[in-house]
Amino acid sequence: MAYYIKQLFKKKLKNPILVEGLPGIGNVGKIAIDFIVDNSNARKMFEIYSDKFPHAVFVNEKNLVELPTVEIYYKKAGKKDMLFLAGDIQPIDEQSCYEFCNKTLDLLEKHNCKEIITMGGIGLQRIPENPVVYCTSNTKDIIKKYTATNLNNNIYGVVGPIIGVSGLLVGLAKHKKIPAIALLAETFGHPTYLGIKGARAILLILNQKLGLGLDLKQLDKEIIDIEKEIKTKTKQLTMLQSNKKSMTTELNYIG
Repeated sequence: MAYYIKQLFKKKLKNPILVEGLPGIGNVGKIAIDFIVDNSNARKMFEIYSDKFPHAVFVNEKNLVELPTVEIYYKKAGKKDMLFLAGDIQPIDEQSCYEFCNKTLDLLEKHNCKEIITMGGIGLQRIPENPVVYCTSNTKDIIKKYTATNLNNNIYGVVGPIIGVSGLLVGLAKHKKIPAIALLAETFGHPTYLGIKGARAILLILNQKLGLGLDLKQLDKEIIDIEKEIKTKTKQLTMLQSNKKSMTTELNYIG
């Protein structure tokens, strides 16, 4: 099967802009794109299936199984046609990632895609209080377009290779002559951490530059709830470590 793309409705697109966000460090890109799709009531236009995706199925809210898919949603933002690439998975290996990105770029080229924006996280050893968003691209012109006070383009030496779709899509898009930029927000590098603050920092830039009309209040509420949960867990962990230390001291004294 390789990659099978199912089109759910037809529409003539006028120089669309694609924004991508798939799972990765802190799930920054996924959190951001899911929020955009939900908040803008975007309409699903394409479903992408592949035997190069993880060999698993998801159980949905109806207690039925679903194959892993990547979806592309459509939304009009002002006069701009927007496409949002979202999903719960990434291709499983390097070759699959190349094939997926090339297949996606073929589709975008067919619809005269104007530019591509990918999103992801930069893993730190600590939780950033105010995450910085860095950018890199396949052309200098697109960086000038998205220049903002909260966007840092001095990324050399900050990150190593950008692994996965968020990096490869930008690199391969150059061969199609499609300008592409990657927005990468600082986040905690722990595998279970949700980088909502990083996602919000990226969304602020996109909301300003693309006129998406997003309401970030709901995301702010989720940030507060998660920070409370982290503080509670940290306090519990500190108490546990303190109790262990106390028990060790007592045992040494008894021994």
